[in-house]
Amino acid sequence: MPALIKRVYVWEFPVRLYHWVNFACVIALCATGYLIGSPIAIQRGREASFSYWFGTVRFVHFVAAFTFFFNFLFRIYWGFAGNQWARWRNFLPLTKRQWREMKDVVAVDILQRAGAPIPSIGHNALAGLTYFLTFLAFLLQCATGFGMYAAMSNSLLPRLFAWVPALMGGDMAARHLHHAMMWFFILFSMVHVYLVFYHDYVESRGVISSMASGWKFVEAPDDAGAGD
Repeated sequence: MPALIKRVYVWEFPVRLYHWVNFACVIALCATGYLIGSPIAIQRGREASFSYWFGTVRFVHFVAAFTFFFNFLFRIYWGFAGNQWARWRNFLPLTKRQWREMKDVVAVDILQRAGAPIPSIGHNALAGLTYFLTFLAFLLQCATGFGMYAAMSNSLLPRLFAWVPALMGGDMAARHLHHAMMWFFILFSMVHVYLVFYHDYVESRGVISSMASGWKFVEAPDDAGAGD
């Protein structure tokens, strides 16, 4: 007899909004950050002061950086205010069950061992830990970015991080670390997209569509019936 399926509302609207705002910010920051680090030469037959394309690139980078930062602060808040799948305890392996689940996920994702789908409804334990480490990378990227920006800005937020470049060994060291973290986010995004499609195929729970609708699909007990 086929298993009964029920819908579960997992990802609330604030979580989905954070995800897509973060997605847009990372795209904008990586594209503009690469141009800032390796600017292309655009030859024009008029006075350079009439062409402000590089200033526009920097402006987009800074706007995306501020949006990225405050979006992340909102996610920290929602880690305490959201539902059970949004809570911060899902991002830290604090129980034996979570450690066992991490082992099972490694077996499925990396070793490609055949087995039953991972039973997690929200993030599995390994994904949760990976996202937590990524959140730390977010903080490091914001600290180095705003720390460098503080040298040319009187705004309060960048000035709060003015001490970071000195801690890193100077502006150049902070810039190198900031640039290296950009490539981390690019590689992370590639792996993230692959695993989302892979788990959607393996688990058939609507992983991809859930970040648009919020709903996932799980097996229900035989006497539960299907529904919301």
